Amino acid sequence: MRIGLKGFLLASSALMISGIAAADGGDIEERIAALEAMVAELKAELAAERADMDEAIVRLDKVEQATPTDRSFATNTGFMVGDTTFKLAGFIDVDAHATTLSDGGITSNSIARDFYIPGATPIGGDEMSFTDLTAQGSRFAVTAQKPVGDKTVTGYLELDFLGSAQGNELVSSSFSPRLRRAYIDYGNWRVGQEWSTFQNTSAIPESASFLVLSDGMVFVRQAQLRYTHGNWQFAIENPNTTSLNIGSRDENLLPDVVARYNMKGDFGNISIAGIARQLRADLGPTEEEVFGYGLSVAGRVKVGDKDDIRFNLTGGEGLGRYIGLAASRATALDPNGDLEAISSYGGLVAWRHPFGETARFNVGYSGLFVDNPSYLGGGATKSVQSAYGAILWDIAPKVTTGVELLHGIRELESGAEGDLTRFTFSTKYAF
Repeated sequence: MRIGLKGFLLASSALMISGIAAADGGDIEERIAALEAMVAELKAELAAERADMDEAIVRLDKVEQATPTDRSFATNTGFMVGDTTFKLAGFIDVDAHATTLSDGGITSNSIARDFYIPGATPIGGDEMSFTDLTAQGSRFAVTAQKPVGDKTVTGYLELDFLGSAQGNELVSSSFSPRLRRAYIDYGNWRVGQEWSTFQNTSAIPESASFLVLSDGMVFVRQAQLRYTHGNWQFAIENPNTTSLNIGSRDENLLPDVVARYNMKGDFGNISIAGIARQLRADLGPTEEEVFGYGLSVAGRVKVGDKDDIRFNLTGGEGLGRYIGLAASRATALDPNGDLEAISSYGGLVAWRHPFGETARFNVGYSGLFVDNPSYLGGGATKSVQSAYGAILWDIAPKVTTGVELLHGIRELESGAEGDLTRFTFSTKYAF
């Protein structure tokens, strides 16, 4: 409308010039000069406005053709409340699992129906198959940042719905959220619930399901106090003593202590972490304790222009719940009444290979091997192993679809075995 109006003004000005020329011959030259200046000014304004409109159209065209990482409007800049900046993030994750178990079943409300938990593979029953569709892996996170002097205080809270103790699949599937991570950062310090400092999360393989190759993987989230200085990290973390024959004991006096060194570069990253643990049980008239320790080397190493290898090698005594999603235990009470640390070692290796425009192929193997005391008999888990292959591709910006096939085996000290085969189809939208 504004362009049409200015065009009309230009035409009117021209008519005015003609009229003036006919009506008055004395001042005609001065009046014509003044009107010509007015017309020139209007033309300049019109040209500038057209240029602005053309530039806006070009910007819109570029946005439509850009990749997600090029779009400035996709950057999560957050919003301000007072002097605090809040940012929201997360994803919607919908998975379909078709599972076959060789030796028994898994109850419908078990978290092992939603992702692979090595120690939950049943042994000694009949073959069973079932299919699950779930959105419980969906996740939500909020970050808050506030300047304090020359530093910044950051708070982070992350929730999902896996393993919910509330809700069922009968009518509404109304599952309650669970706490994943909740911590505060200030300077070099982090306090709260976070991934264990003993774990390198970059070694987690990419998968269509929530988690794969967990057999030999270090995987723990827990409350801790962590200090980071350059490549070094030191932490004290929540203790808990698991046992094969006297149950889980939450009677530790000392926290678990972790030290880690990180190496980063164009090659990727590698970390070396050590852990020391007090394993303790208060048995009434007596108090038993033993020392536990472990060493882990993990990371993600680039191979070629796009490929990478992810790996995790871990071993020690009394590691227990730190490896294999608690597939083994940290201790056992021997016939003399002494607490004994159980040795275990394991690891994983996975290869990620991108191809095409947005697709990638993943394949890997993982295993955990436990040296259980002979006096416990044949019922303890001797080993868990798994292998998988997955293809994922981005079908739209921030929308990923994937298919995956996983096979896992659990073996007892007696030699009895059970296996799990699971096919997964997933769709995820990140925001």
